Amino acid sequence: MRLIIFIFVLLTLQNVCSQTLTVTSPGNILSLKFELKEGGAYYSIYRFGNEIIKPSRLGFILKTSPNFDDGFSIKNSKTNSFDETWTQPWGEVKDIRNNYNEIFIELEKYSSPIRLMNLVFRVYDCGIGYRYEIPEQAALSDFEIMDELSEFNLSGNHSAWWIGAYQWNRYEYLYKNTPLQKLDTVHTPLTMETKDGIFLSIHEAALTDYPSMTLKRTGGNNLKADLVPWSDGVRVKTSTPMKTPWRTIQIADTPGDLITDYLILNLNEPNKLDDVSWIKPGKYVGIWWEMHLGKATWGSGERHGATTENAKKYIDFAAKYDLDGVLIEGWNIGWDGDWGANGDIFNFTKPYPDFDINEVTLYAKEKRVKIIGHHETGGGILNYEKQLPAALDYYTELGINVIKTGYVNHGQNIKRVDEKGETVKEWHHGQYMVRHYRKVVEEAAKRKIMLDVHEPIKPTGIRRTYPNMMTREGARGQEFDAWDPNGGNPPEHTLILPFTRLLGGPMDFTPGIFNLTFNNEKPGNRVNTTLAKQLAHYIIIYSPLHMAADLPENYEANLKPFKFIIDVPTDWQETVVLNASIGNYLTIARKDRNSEDWFLGSATDEHGRTFNVPLNFLTAGKKYLAEIYKDGEDADWQTNPYSIEIVEEEVTGSSILKIRLAPGGGMAVKFKLVD
Repeated sequence: MRLIIFIFVLLTLQNVCSQTLTVTSPGNILSLKFELKEGGAYYSIYRFGNEIIKPSRLGFILKTSPNFDDGFSIKNSKTNSFDETWTQPWGEVKDIRNNYNEIFIELEKYSSPIRLMNLVFRVYDCGIGYRYEIPEQAALSDFEIMDELSEFNLSGNHSAWWIGAYQWNRYEYLYKNTPLQKLDTVHTPLTMETKDGIFLSIHEAALTDYPSMTLKRTGGNNLKADLVPWSDGVRVKTSTPMKTPWRTIQIADTPGDLITDYLILNLNEPNKLDDVSWIKPGKYVGIWWEMHLGKATWGSGERHGATTENAKKYIDFAAKYDLDGVLIEGWNIGWDGDWGANGDIFNFTKPYPDFDINEVTLYAKEKRVKIIGHHETGGGILNYEKQLPAALDYYTELGINVIKTGYVNHGQNIKRVDEKGETVKEWHHGQYMVRHYRKVVEEAAKRKIMLDVHEPIKPTGIRRTYPNMMTREGARGQEFDAWDPNGGNPPEHTLILPFTRLLGGPMDFTPGIFNLTFNNEKPGNRVNTTLAKQLAHYIIIYSPLHMAADLPENYEANLKPFKFIIDVPTDWQETVVLNASIGNYLTIARKDRNSEDWFLGSATDEHGRTFNVPLNFLTAGKKYLAEIYKDGEDADWQTNPYSIEIVEEEVTGSSILKIRLAPGGGMAVKFKLVD
């Protein structure tokens, strides 16, 4: 017994005194090394022994010293292994395995006064997450962080897909693909491919009461966290005890493996809502696209879109084709004039005179259609928060439990009143707005309201903790095709999003445009896809709330392809990526959570492609009727985008699906179990 105690004490002392600690993933694929070098904290990552992340610094610079930057010693460390499978109330898969090895490191900085900082590393086979914890300690209560020192010192000048940070239009830009060393400061997720064909994505998880992290290249292949600041230059205003978001690094053999990697979700806390039976995925139409086309207006007047009569028209359409909801934008006072610059003019409980909200909601209830409410704030956070409880209660009393919110304004134009009583302007993605977005989620959850947030903070997996946070925008959506002066989204755009923006979480892209050229409404613009590719978007772009974005009359003129939109679910049991190349092509199959049916989407960029795809994801020994919506033989996104062919054939799990994609084209398939 004494010998056992002696060995235990000896091992503990060795662990505490060691300046290097390692932890390996459950499958022995990834390993993380933590080390102190001259009192500074560093980590590095290896995959099968090959260095992926070179020694990268950790720590903070505070407004009042001493800082958390050097002079550290390891006070203690402990390891832990974890393995569970948890079930999503909705999602791209039903069950997710959360399996990692963890090391918790207590650091002590000998200074006056002594400072304590903890680090937590979780190592998965598919990636790594780490976070800082600042525990309660003497002489440190409220404090301000001026800089987070977290580095990502990459092993090479990788090929990177990125959008720039600190721009006026937030996240709504086309992605660029350049060598890593062409970057300046970029948003996350930042996705990269190494020369050896390994795929990486750097992001963050569980962003809570902390600014958004951008990445700044500081030289060579080194990236450093660059936290979006407050107007006074402070990055974080906080107090002990505190925990940062997780810094995440996904690592995969193929780009498709990034899509089916649920590291971000696993690093978030479990569901905090006791009852989630009211949270329902679905599809909706809305008074929206006609405004983008210029046929109607958000503001009042002769062409006002959100009238009682027009709302009933959309409700009738949704009821006729068994769609779940109708979004109504522009119904409330505040849209007249330059509403994007005057967010304080919106009233969230007062409709325009030509919109009888009581009549409309009663009519929708009779038709068994949900009304999706709308709160455009124009970035007027003070005005919105002042009205928020009453605005949410107003919808609750009307029986509306889904809201689309909006924050149209420039990137650094969010007004608030500071501690001195002065009006200052904050970034969309700083700590002030992170707090606001979470407040809205929590207040909505109290009232059993689901959210679809536009101009949002980027998704970091909080949908696991608050499943009422359904979907959000946070990238260039389909509306750019209606009015972008540069011609809209190029064919490759929706083949980059699944490997970048969508790694953070679902996106309300608003697919399903059937009138692709709209020469009468917007002769200088068009949708840069074929009709079949619009259908494929319902599979390759994941959202639990998907919009059928076009006008009802355009669907009724094309009922055969519209049937796929009617049939396609938005809640899945399983997701399988069948082929993938970032910006070039993607094929995904998903199994409906509520039936035995599977659905497949395949899409390409401006180049036509052919694939032979095994259907071995289908249940062996069973027969399926494949309803195939494919590009016609003469289809081309530029010259003949409307050419579509709809065929049926019987298939099994041993069948091979021949996919032919026209330039800018796609294919959508429903596999219905028949035997």
